[in-house]
Amino acid sequence: MPDRRTELLDAALTVVADKGMKGLTHRAVDAAAQLPQGTTSNYYRNRAALVEAVLDRLEQLDGALLQDQGRAGPPKDIEELATQLAAMVLALAGQHAGLTRARLALSLDNPEAVTAGHFRLVGGLEQALAALGVADAAARARDAADYGDGVLLHLLTVRRHEQPDAAAIASAIRRLLAP
Repeated sequence: MPDRRTELLDAALTVVADKGMKGLTHRAVDAAAQLPQGTTSNYYRNRAALVEAVLDRLEQLDGALLQDQGRAGPPKDIEELATQLAAMVLALAGQHAGLTRARLALSLDNPEAVTAGHFRLVGGLEQALAALGVADAAARARDAADYGDGVLLHLLTVRRHEQPDAAAIASAIRRLLAP
């Protein structure tokens, strides 16, 4: 069972996913967590402290999700990496869509707050590509991240009623990463 802070932060992420940043209030988090009014403000005295904690929780959840999506260790080839990235996009658009909507809302409200996490992700991808001997790993990592972000946005918006094709997404990523 999560501790009270984690419970509140997960509820806050749900509020942001459902109502955007304007909906993020201490009362809304209390209601989402089904806790007495005033509970959130006891842990996070002001909105800035709450937002900062929500961003930390989001990064923690993103790290756990990245670990869950692939086998231990670096990918053995571009094929495996592309398949992992496609699976990540589909997970973020499917079972973790609420988390993705919250990330997008937080990004639009406070872009610099998610910049470090984005650069860590792209940096990790760049390292994996360099280890696989891919030329211009930095540019290819950015291209793959940009493509993944675009597909993810479309799967949550204009293509939300379509069944995504994991093989097609992995194929497009492979084309972007191919040496």
